[in-house]
Amino acid sequence: MMVLITYDVETATAAGKRRLRQVAKHCLNYGQRVQNSVFECLVDPVQFKQLKATLEKTIDPSKDSLRYYMLGSNWKNRVEHVGAKETYDPEGLLFIE
Repeated sequence: MMVLITYDVETATAAGKRRLRQVAKHCLNYGQRVQNSVFECLVDPVQFKQLKATLEKTIDPSKDSLRYYMLGSNWKNRVEHVGAKETYDPEGLLFIE
């Protein structure tokens, strides 16, 4: 299933900047960045549960926030892209040179 994950992490402190980097790193392990704080993650239910638990341990819920949008398996019909910053199709062919 495709899950769109967005986050807002407070970065006024060094600890906040560290949380921001960690959240992005965890999301990159499961998907691609499509905007500064927005990731598309193609995961199965177990992977999503693991990612969600990791992210929720990483943030400070009194200062930061996460949002999960479940786009499901028919996600390609629900996403429209306009403008710069092309993305890759995580279900497409992968060529290694």
